[in-house]
Amino acid sequence: MTREKNFYSPAAIFKPPKAMRGGVPICFPQFGNAGSLEQHGFARNKLWAVDDDPPPLPPNDSVGKSLVDLLLKPSEEDLKFWPHSFEYRLRVSLAASGNLILISRVRNINGKPFSFSFAYHTYLSVSDISEVRIEGLETLDYLDNLHQRERFTEQGDALTFETEVDRIYLNSPNAIAVLDHERKRTYVIRKEGLPDIVVWNPWEKKSKSMVDFGDEEYKQMVCVDGAVIEKPITLKPGEEWTGRLEISAVPSSFCSENLENTGL
Repeated sequence: MTREKNFYSPAAIFKPPKAMRGGVPICFPQFGNAGSLEQHGFARNKLWAVDDDPPPLPPNDSVGKSLVDLLLKPSEEDLKFWPHSFEYRLRVSLAASGNLILISRVRNINGKPFSFSFAYHTYLSVSDISEVRIEGLETLDYLDNLHQRERFTEQGDALTFETEVDRIYLNSPNAIAVLDHERKRTYVIRKEGLPDIVVWNPWEKKSKSMVDFGDEEYKQMVCVDGAVIEKPITLKPGEEWTGRLEISAVPSSFCSENLENTGL
Protein backbone atom coordinates (compact mmCIF):
# COMPACT_ATOMS: atom_id res chain seq x y z
CA MET A 1 0.00 0.00 0.00
CA THR A 2 2.01 2.95 -1.25
CA ARG A 3 1.46 6.64 -0.71
CA GLU A 4 -0.37 7.16 -4.01
CA LYS A 5 -3.12 4.79 -2.87
CA ASN A 6 -3.91 7.05 0.08
CA PHE A 7 -5.39 10.48 -0.52
CA TYR A 8 -3.66 13.50 1.02
CA SER A 9 -5.03 16.98 0.47
CA PRO A 10 -2.42 19.54 -0.67
CA ALA A 11 -4.39 21.99 1.49
CA ALA A 12 -3.92 19.85 4.63
CA ILE A 13 -2.57 21.65 7.67
CA PHE A 14 0.48 19.81 9.07
CA LYS A 15 0.44 21.45 12.47
CA PRO A 16 -0.82 19.86 15.71
CA PRO A 17 -3.38 19.97 17.16
CA LYS A 18 -5.04 20.20 13.73
CA ALA A 19 -5.82 16.73 12.34
CA MET A 20 -4.27 15.99 8.95
CA ARG A 21 -6.66 15.77 6.01
CA GLY A 22 -5.59 12.48 4.48
CA GLY A 23 -3.89 9.17 5.20
CA VAL A 24 -5.46 7.08 7.96
CA PRO A 25 -6.23 9.20 11.04
CA ILE A 26 -7.04 7.18 14.16
CA CYS A 27 -10.43 8.06 15.66
CA PHE A 28 -10.23 7.17 19.38
CA PRO A 29 -11.78 7.14 21.95
CA GLN A 30 -14.72 8.77 20.17
CA PHE A 31 -15.96 8.74 16.59
CA GLY A 32 -17.59 11.89 15.26
CA ASN A 33 -19.11 14.37 17.69
CA ALA A 34 -21.42 11.94 19.52
CA GLY A 35 -19.80 12.52 22.89
CA SER A 36 -18.10 15.06 25.11
CA LEU A 37 -14.72 15.05 23.36
CA GLU A 38 -13.46 16.89 20.30
CA GLN A 39 -14.49 15.60 16.86
CA HIS A 40 -13.17 12.02 16.42
CA GLY A 41 -11.41 12.04 19.80
CA PHE A 42 -7.83 13.03 20.62
CA ALA A 43 -5.63 10.15 19.37
CA ARG A 44 -5.29 11.47 15.81
CA ASN A 45 -3.84 14.76 17.08
CA LYS A 46 -1.21 13.27 19.40
CA LEU A 47 2.50 12.60 19.08
CA TRP A 48 3.03 8.88 19.59
CA ALA A 49 6.12 7.21 21.02
CA VAL A 50 7.98 4.38 19.30
CA ASP A 51 7.27 1.17 21.23
CA ASP A 52 10.64 -0.57 21.54
CA ASP A 53 9.35 -3.68 23.31
CA PRO A 54 5.73 -4.39 22.27
CA PRO A 55 3.91 -7.53 23.41
CA PRO A 56 4.21 -10.19 20.70
CA LEU A 57 1.75 -10.57 17.85
CA PRO A 58 1.16 -13.71 15.77
CA PRO A 59 4.11 -14.48 13.43
CA ASN A 60 2.06 -13.80 10.30
CA ASP A 61 1.74 -10.17 11.46
CA SER A 62 5.51 -9.81 11.76
CA VAL A 63 7.44 -12.00 9.29
CA GLY A 64 8.30 -10.51 5.91
CA LYS A 65 6.97 -7.04 6.65
CA SER A 66 8.47 -3.61 7.24
CA LEU A 67 6.86 -2.33 10.41
CA VAL A 68 6.86 0.17 13.24
CA ASP A 69 5.25 -0.20 16.66
CA LEU A 70 3.81 2.91 18.28
CA LEU A 71 2.48 3.59 21.77
CA LEU A 72 0.02 6.17 23.07
CA LYS A 73 -0.74 6.81 26.74
CA PRO A 74 -3.02 9.55 28.08
CA SER A 75 -1.45 12.80 29.21
CA GLU A 76 -2.56 14.59 32.35
CA GLU A 77 -4.54 16.94 30.12
CA ASP A 78 -6.26 14.01 28.41
CA LEU A 79 -7.28 12.57 31.77
CA LYS A 80 -9.07 15.80 32.65
CA PHE A 81 -11.41 15.33 29.69
CA TRP A 82 -11.47 11.52 29.52
CA PRO A 83 -10.52 10.12 32.95
CA HIS A 84 -9.49 6.61 31.91
CA SER A 85 -5.98 5.15 31.93
CA PHE A 86 -5.10 3.08 28.86
CA GLU A 87 -2.26 1.82 26.71
CA TYR A 88 -2.88 2.02 22.98
CA ARG A 89 -0.42 0.06 20.85
CA LEU A 90 -0.48 0.50 17.09
CA ARG A 91 1.50 -1.61 14.63
CA VAL A 92 1.82 -0.18 11.12
CA SER A 93 3.27 -2.66 8.65
CA LEU A 94 3.84 -2.82 4.91
CA ALA A 95 4.05 -6.21 3.22
CA ALA A 96 6.18 -6.96 0.17
CA SER A 97 2.94 -7.08 -1.83
CA GLY A 98 2.25 -3.45 -0.92
CA ASN A 99 -0.56 -4.34 1.48
CA LEU A 100 -0.92 -1.94 4.40
CA ILE A 101 -1.76 -3.59 7.75
CA LEU A 102 -2.82 -1.65 10.84
CA ILE A 103 -3.24 -3.45 14.17
CA SER A 104 -4.57 -1.56 17.18
CA ARG A 105 -4.48 -2.94 20.70
CA VAL A 106 -6.16 -0.96 23.48
CA ARG A 107 -5.67 -2.14 27.07
CA ASN A 108 -7.52 -0.89 30.13
CA ILE A 109 -5.00 -0.16 32.89
CA ASN A 110 -7.64 1.73 34.82
CA GLY A 111 -9.28 0.58 38.04
CA LYS A 112 -12.74 0.66 36.46
CA PRO A 113 -14.34 -0.25 33.11
CA PHE A 114 -14.49 2.24 30.25
CA SER A 115 -16.10 2.31 26.81
CA PHE A 116 -14.94 3.80 23.53
CA SER A 117 -15.75 4.01 19.84
CA PHE A 118 -13.13 3.76 17.14
CA ALA A 119 -12.39 4.09 13.42
CA TYR A 120 -9.50 3.88 10.98
CA HIS A 121 -10.49 7.00 9.02
CA THR A 122 -9.06 5.73 5.72
CA TYR A 123 -8.75 8.23 2.86
CA LEU A 124 -8.48 6.36 -0.45
CA SER A 125 -7.26 8.03 -3.64
CA VAL A 126 -9.56 7.49 -6.64
CA SER A 127 -9.59 8.73 -10.22
CA ASP A 128 -13.13 10.13 -10.23
CA ILE A 129 -15.69 9.57 -7.47
CA SER A 130 -18.47 9.30 -10.07
CA GLU A 131 -16.68 6.18 -11.42
CA VAL A 132 -16.38 4.47 -8.01
CA ARG A 133 -18.60 1.75 -6.59
CA ILE A 134 -18.39 -0.06 -3.26
CA GLU A 135 -19.44 -3.70 -3.07
CA GLY A 136 -20.16 -5.72 0.05
CA LEU A 137 -22.66 -3.31 1.66
CA GLU A 138 -25.83 -4.52 -0.07
CA THR A 139 -28.86 -5.18 2.20
CA LEU A 140 -27.03 -3.77 5.25
CA ASP A 141 -28.65 -1.36 7.68
CA TYR A 142 -26.88 1.99 8.00
CA LEU A 143 -27.08 5.15 10.08
CA ASP A 144 -27.22 8.28 7.92
CA ASN A 145 -25.25 11.13 9.49
CA LEU A 146 -26.95 13.54 7.07
CA HIS A 147 -30.31 12.67 8.67
CA GLN A 148 -29.52 12.70 12.42
CA ARG A 149 -28.30 9.09 12.27
CA GLU A 150 -31.67 7.82 11.14
CA ARG A 151 -31.54 4.11 10.28
CA PHE A 152 -32.03 2.93 6.68
CA THR A 153 -31.39 -0.26 4.68
CA GLU A 154 -29.10 -0.27 1.65
CA GLN A 155 -31.24 -1.07 -1.38
CA GLY A 156 -28.66 -1.12 -4.17
CA ASP A 157 -26.38 -3.97 -5.20
CA ALA A 158 -23.47 -1.51 -4.85
CA LEU A 159 -22.96 1.98 -3.44
CA THR A 160 -22.25 4.69 -6.02
CA PHE A 161 -21.83 8.44 -5.59
CA GLU A 162 -23.92 11.30 -6.97
CA THR A 163 -24.05 13.56 -3.90
CA GLU A 164 -22.66 13.84 -0.36
CA VAL A 165 -22.51 10.53 1.50
CA ASP A 166 -21.90 10.12 5.25
CA ARG A 167 -23.07 6.72 6.48
CA ILE A 168 -22.26 4.11 9.11
CA TYR A 169 -22.97 0.61 7.79
CA LEU A 170 -23.69 -1.85 10.60
CA ASN A 171 -22.64 -5.47 11.09
CA SER A 172 -20.71 -5.39 7.84
CA PRO A 173 -18.79 -8.32 6.32
CA ASN A 174 -15.08 -8.60 7.03
CA ALA A 175 -14.17 -7.81 3.41
CA ILE A 176 -15.30 -4.82 1.31
CA ALA A 177 -14.34 -3.93 -2.28
CA VAL A 178 -13.92 -0.36 -3.57
CA LEU A 179 -13.86 -0.46 -7.39
CA ASP A 180 -12.22 2.37 -9.34
CA HIS A 181 -13.30 1.77 -12.93
CA GLU A 182 -11.13 4.43 -14.55
CA ARG A 183 -7.92 3.16 -12.94
CA LYS A 184 -9.03 -0.45 -13.37
CA ARG A 185 -8.09 -1.00 -9.76
CA THR A 186 -9.96 -2.33 -6.74
CA TYR A 187 -9.14 -1.70 -3.12
CA VAL A 188 -9.91 -4.66 -0.89
CA ILE A 189 -10.46 -3.77 2.77
CA ARG A 190 -10.26 -6.67 5.22
CA LYS A 191 -10.98 -6.18 8.89
CA GLU A 192 -11.22 -7.99 12.22
CA GLY A 193 -12.83 -6.66 15.39
CA LEU A 194 -14.39 -3.82 13.38
CA PRO A 195 -18.07 -4.58 12.76
CA ASP A 196 -19.01 -1.24 11.19
CA ILE A 197 -17.97 0.53 7.97
CA VAL A 198 -18.09 4.31 7.57
CA VAL A 199 -18.37 5.71 4.04
CA TRP A 200 -17.82 9.44 3.51
CA ASN A 201 -17.47 11.83 0.62
CA PRO A 202 -18.18 15.52 1.29
CA TRP A 203 -19.18 16.40 -2.31
CA GLU A 204 -19.08 19.91 -3.71
CA LYS A 205 -20.87 22.12 -1.19
CA LYS A 206 -19.18 20.82 1.96
CA SER A 207 -15.77 20.74 0.24
CA LYS A 208 -15.96 24.47 -0.29
CA SER A 209 -16.56 25.01 3.43
CA MET A 210 -13.42 23.11 4.56
CA VAL A 211 -10.29 25.28 4.84
CA ASP A 212 -7.94 22.27 4.67
CA PHE A 213 -9.53 20.70 1.60
CA GLY A 214 -9.63 21.85 -2.03
CA ASP A 215 -12.97 22.78 -3.61
CA GLU A 216 -12.69 20.02 -6.24
CA GLU A 217 -10.79 17.39 -4.22
CA TYR A 218 -13.93 15.44 -3.34
CA LYS A 219 -13.67 13.99 -6.86
CA GLN A 220 -10.35 12.28 -6.05
CA MET A 221 -11.12 10.64 -2.69
CA VAL A 222 -13.44 8.49 -0.66
CA CYS A 223 -13.21 7.49 2.99
CA VAL A 224 -14.01 3.87 3.82
CA ASP A 225 -13.37 3.22 7.50
CA GLY A 226 -13.26 0.00 9.48
CA ALA A 227 -14.96 1.04 12.72
CA VAL A 228 -16.71 0.25 15.99
CA ILE A 229 -19.46 2.82 16.50
CA GLU A 230 -23.01 1.54 17.02
CA LYS A 231 -22.02 -0.73 19.93
CA PRO A 232 -18.94 0.75 21.65
CA ILE A 233 -16.25 -1.48 23.08
CA THR A 234 -16.30 -1.85 26.87
CA LEU A 235 -13.11 -3.02 28.57
CA LYS A 236 -12.92 -4.17 32.16
CA PRO A 237 -9.68 -3.51 34.09
CA GLY A 238 -6.87 -5.48 32.46
CA GLU A 239 -8.84 -6.38 29.33
CA GLU A 240 -7.57 -5.67 25.82
CA TRP A 241 -9.31 -5.07 22.49
CA THR A 242 -7.72 -5.66 19.09
CA GLY A 243 -8.83 -4.17 15.77
CA ARG A 244 -7.06 -5.16 12.54
CA LEU A 245 -7.33 -3.56 9.10
CA GLU A 246 -5.61 -4.64 5.88
CA ILE A 247 -5.81 -2.71 2.63
CA SER A 248 -4.70 -4.17 -0.69
CA ALA A 249 -5.01 -3.08 -4.30
CA VAL A 250 -5.85 -5.65 -6.99
CA PRO A 251 -6.78 -5.54 -10.71
CA SER A 252 -10.32 -4.43 -11.47
CA SER A 253 -11.29 -7.90 -12.69
CA PHE A 254 -11.58 -8.66 -8.99
CA CYS A 255 -15.13 -8.41 -7.67
CA SER A 256 -17.00 -8.87 -4.40
CA GLU A 257 -17.90 -12.48 -5.22
CA ASN A 258 -14.22 -13.32 -4.80
CA LEU A 259 -13.77 -11.62 -1.43
CA GLU A 260 -14.09 -14.72 0.69
CA ASN A 261 -12.18 -16.95 -1.71
CA THR A 262 -8.83 -15.19 -1.89
CA GLY A 263 -5.95 -14.73 0.46
CA LEU A 264 -5.50 -11.09 -0.54
